[in-house]
Amino acid sequence: MEEQNSTGRIPFFRSVRGQYVVAYLVIIVAILALLNTYPVLATQNLVMQQSKKSALQSQTAVMASALVELESLTADQVSRVLTVLGNVGLDRVLVTDPTGLVLYDSAAKKGDGEEQPPRYALFQEVSAALMGQDVFRSEFRDGVILSSAAEPLVYRNVVIGAIYIYETDAAGGALLHSIQSNLRTISLIIGALAFALSLIFSRALTARLNALLRAIRIVREGEYSHRVSIKGRDEMHLLAEEFNQLTGRLQTTEEARRRFVSDASHELKTPLASIRLLTDSILQSEHMDGETTKDFVSDIGAEAERLTRITEDLLTLTRMDGEAPKHHMEAVAVGQVAARVKKMLSPLAQAVQVELTVACEPDCVVNATEDGLYKIIYNLAENAVKYNLPGGTVEITARFTDGDGLVCDTDTATHVALRVTDSGVGIPEEELSKIFDRFYRVDKARSRAAGGTGLGLAIVQDTAKQYRGWVSVQRRKDCQGTVFTVMFPRHREGGEAQ
Repeated sequence: MEEQNSTGRIPFFRSVRGQYVVAYLVIIVAILALLNTYPVLATQNLVMQQSKKSALQSQTAVMASALVELESLTADQVSRVLTVLGNVGLDRVLVTDPTGLVLYDSAAKKGDGEEQPPRYALFQEVSAALMGQDVFRSEFRDGVILSSAAEPLVYRNVVIGAIYIYETDAAGGALLHSIQSNLRTISLIIGALAFALSLIFSRALTARLNALLRAIRIVREGEYSHRVSIKGRDEMHLLAEEFNQLTGRLQTTEEARRRFVSDASHELKTPLASIRLLTDSILQSEHMDGETTKDFVSDIGAEAERLTRITEDLLTLTRMDGEAPKHHMEAVAVGQVAARVKKMLSPLAQAVQVELTVACEPDCVVNATEDGLYKIIYNLAENAVKYNLPGGTVEITARFTDGDGLVCDTDTATHVALRVTDSGVGIPEEELSKIFDRFYRVDKARSRAAGGTGLGLAIVQDTAKQYRGWVSVQRRKDCQGTVFTVMFPRHREGGEAQ
């Protein structure tokens, strides 16, 4: 494989521009070749087949009519008749008897009283005429139009001989030669103009390609904010628009990646710093009592657990960002999974004086995995309990809905709406669009105190997408609190989710 030179330039005839120029030239050469052959042939046919044919055949017919009046064809009689008629403009007039013996030939040289030996006309035209055919032939050669005609001499339905005339037309040949010369000149001019225009058009086209290529190289170096502007309404403009959309997505992804790495580093650094501080305190204190040491070790354990939770959540999100899920989805009853979540979170809810209830309609079944659905309900319910107020409530419900989220009966329902409603501290309106971002916290101090990693809602959203669902959040209108809604396509018996 040849290496591209250091400047990144491509040889002209290997470039797109060179290929366009060559293609244009091939097309132009083919057209010019056609223009230089067909019109000439057509002109020749027009000049020779029309004017010459009619003129020569008329002269031949006149001479043949005069000759058939003779009772017999002899050299003297034929000579006298043709002398009277004359052969103006004709280069040769030849008359034969039925056997092809030449009786008269205007091109034969006269001897000095010597008798000429008998000669036979071995022309194809004469042979055809003796067989009763009218013949005309014409060709353009050496700048001159050469025309010949032959006709049988018929007396009382018997061929008694043949007449053959031959003519050269220098004026007509000059006309055809002039036409050919003019066509060559015009072809050269057209070829030069076509070559110049092909260079201009190919340059205009490849200039846009080069602009796009430069933009790709700039983006390849990491400048994801770069955009290319190509005017027009053709495919190149559409390609530039697609490129700009692609770089926009790359820029968004890169910004999210950098923010994720920064946030992850910060989140991991905080528990590690606490562990380092606590271990240094234990090591530097020579007379620390057992109770204080136990408290320090307990804090180290708590920070280690927090570090473990962050690591597990990061691994979960990394798996979701990688290959498509390979879990085999099945029909899962939402009410049963919600009951398991309630059982697991009841001790935590009682500890913070929050009432946790579950009210799911029977037969609310979705296509998912039990572990994935459990993860969604558990994360939403745990957040609702942790960020609630003493005496507050958390309600987990599942209802049949249509595609717009409106509650409907079992027969017409197409989706299942899972809702987790709390009466907690609520989320400010301006923060609602950001809470699904990774590591985003509305109240950072309270989130860390509650043991949150800032990744739970991101996991909920990504998991719901795997099951062809989506998540939305809104503030409660009647009182303080938040409502999280997860919409799933409904599973029907004997088929997949709608």
